[in-house]
Amino acid sequence: MTYLLIKHKVSDYKNWKIVFDEFIDYRKVGGEKDYKIFHPKGDPNNLILLFQWENADSAREFIESRSLQQAMAQAGVSEEPEIQFLEMIDAGNL
Repeated sequence: MTYLLIKHKVSDYKNWKIVFDEFIDYRKVGGEKDYKIFHPKGDPNNLILLFQWENADSAREFIESRSLQQAMAQAGVSEEPEIQFLEMIDAGNL
């Protein structure tokens, strides 16, 4: 599994989330397995997204897709996203 960490600002979280949810089928077909959405306390338009993907190739293909670029523009992403591809090396439960 590959993880994808994306940080970006949006103009309005509620509007962004509507577009994000409408894009779910495209994300599933692309190989996304799950997601988590975070924001710093008191700053709901500054998003930190963590996705789990089948593999790095499918995640990279998704990130580079024209469809994603169009959806981000429609959703009100207001600055260039910071994107990192991650591989888990350890995990645990306490």
